[in-house]
Amino acid sequence: MNDGSTQDEKNGTNDRGWLKPGWIDKWEPENASFWEATGKKIAIKNLVISIPALHLAFLVWLLWSAIVVNMNAAGFDFTVGELFWLTAIPGLTGPTLRIAHSFLPSLIGGRLTHVLAVGSLLVPLVWLYLVIQDVSTPWSTFMIIGALAGFGGGNFASSMSNISSFFPTSRQGLALGLNAGLGNLGVSTVQLVTPMIVGVGIAGSSMVYREGKFVDGEWITTTGGIVRDVWLQSGLLIWIIPTAIVFLAALFFMNSLRTFSLPLNEQMAIFRLKHTWVMTWLYTMAFGSFIGYAAAFPLTIKLVYGGLDDAPDGLALRFAFLGPLVGSIIRPVGGWLADKYTGARVTLMSGIGLIISSLAVTWFTQPTNMDSFPAFLGIFLMMFVFTGLLNGSTFRMIGVIKEFDFRTRGPVLGWTSAIAAFGAFIIPIVFKGAIESTGAPDQGLYGFIVFYVVSLVILWWFYLRRDSSEYGA
Repeated sequence: MNDGSTQDEKNGTNDRGWLKPGWIDKWEPENASFWEATGKKIAIKNLVISIPALHLAFLVWLLWSAIVVNMNAAGFDFTVGELFWLTAIPGLTGPTLRIAHSFLPSLIGGRLTHVLAVGSLLVPLVWLYLVIQDVSTPWSTFMIIGALAGFGGGNFASSMSNISSFFPTSRQGLALGLNAGLGNLGVSTVQLVTPMIVGVGIAGSSMVYREGKFVDGEWITTTGGIVRDVWLQSGLLIWIIPTAIVFLAALFFMNSLRTFSLPLNEQMAIFRLKHTWVMTWLYTMAFGSFIGYAAAFPLTIKLVYGGLDDAPDGLALRFAFLGPLVGSIIRPVGGWLADKYTGARVTLMSGIGLIISSLAVTWFTQPTNMDSFPAFLGIFLMMFVFTGLLNGSTFRMIGVIKEFDFRTRGPVLGWTSAIAAFGAFIIPIVFKGAIESTGAPDQGLYGFIVFYVVSLVILWWFYLRRDSSEYGA
């Protein structure tokens, strides 16, 4: 039965229908007339919703990195190891979920994928808001909530895969850069805003914040160290409403593209491509380092410098947000430099910079006073800069490697980001072992340096030596 709508109206591509949600059958972004007449508006609309959705996903995923540094001071009684586990557990479940997210847009459509992804963020946010106000809540409950916060970590794979399908090749760099860069900023947002918001009584009763430091893995409250009232729940409540708004936006305005629907068995073809595995390794060096250091940075600052007699109150969250901030902002620059000098060359130079800065920071990880903190912070921020450049350059490599076509590129982007995201688990756990053993993260950093060196050898073999030019990276 004909409902009186034209085919363009059903596609949501006419002047009145571009805001409509649902499936679009006709999609030709490489056709200039189609793109200018209708495609651009729909693509930008979906990008505008995708960016805050991904921003909130990163925010929820790294939420624990901002919460744990205040928990013991607010009355909980967890060891260094338990706090690092709370920081790390979302980094285990998030990448695992990314594996499924890599293939979801091509299976069920980008719109439904985003609705499920954003809606899932409300579960850990609401649950943690309810239990964080009770200091008798057991560590195991927080571990379960931390695992659920991994929902946020899964969303990147589907988000990038989905957005790449909306834009023509000539505009994908900017679209993916905006989506990824502004999405990554969710890490900085939560680490910057949380320490300011927990001092504001939005709802519920306050907790007493007591100064202290870790001694042999145990939290020791400073004598007479009552500093102020805090409301840890405020740092959660402020994210629930925007998450609900973005959920509704995805439900009522986003689209799915029939053209890029692929059965799962056809998507599995990416695992028969050699460069899927090579780029998975290299992107793990890039994004795995960025997200792992972002997760571990606040607690590392607190444990290495926060216990010093001359350390200011709130040191960790006063500066920790700067790391993921500079790493996120610099990511598009890595893509731009890769367009100019090739992704392989930018990856090589950025990898060398990451090795040098990772080694240099170990000179300042066993301090006796705060004099060395500026150097520690500055060098660690350089590490974040290099991981950001690597994120941009390696993603550009995936976009131009000849072995990937327009149908496999999305799943490859999703898969590589899924495996790389395990850095959010590995780095905090490695730092945990190193700090518990020696009081500093140096042993972990030395191990990562070896990994970076191996990664650059792999990069050279496949993309920089004379016989590798055919791959176009």
